[in-house]
Amino acid sequence: MTYEEYEQEAKRRLTEKRFAHSQCVAACGAALAEKYGADPEKARLAGILHDIMKDTGEEEQLKIMEQFGIMLSQAQRHNPKLWHALSGAAYVEYVLGVGDREVVEAIACHTGGKSSMGLLDKVLFVADYISADRDYPGVERMRELAKSSLEEAMVEGIAFTVAEKTGERQTLDPQSICAYNEALWALEDGPA
Repeated sequence: MTYEEYEQEAKRRLTEKRFAHSQCVAACGAALAEKYGADPEKARLAGILHDIMKDTGEEEQLKIMEQFGIMLSQAQRHNPKLWHALSGAAYVEYVLGVGDREVVEAIACHTGGKSSMGLLDKVLFVADYISADRDYPGVERMRELAKSSLEEAMVEGIAFTVAEKTGERQTLDPQSICAYNEALWALEDGPA
């Protein structure tokens, strides 16, 4: 499929607002990829497809994950807001035929992060936080941090999300803590 065909598939499955968000994440992801040395076309594709299952009901998401052998951790089972990343990755790989593992993995971890995130994973993760349509307290600071460091923006974003989730007494994904710790360690260790 061409990028335009993938974009049309996202448009078909998403609300107008969510599709506009996906377009913003695609543009932001491509710009961050260009800046940090990732593939801008992969980032753009991951961005347009990252939320493809976000407007899909929980039962259908569970069916897709079961169909393609995705096992949810206990933390993931208790936090359905994480499901769209996993079901979305399965959908784009097995239904839409996206064969690029980097793109699929970036979609799978764009919400909670994970241990050992690659460059494209980080690009999509940060782009989702700071895309042009985002308007929440702290987004401008995160955008400023992303100008100099993906890891700084990740630390800020994960800290924001953890504070929000703990304030609402919601389950935290241990993978988010791994991503947070590894981003901090990368900042402490400095450039390789």
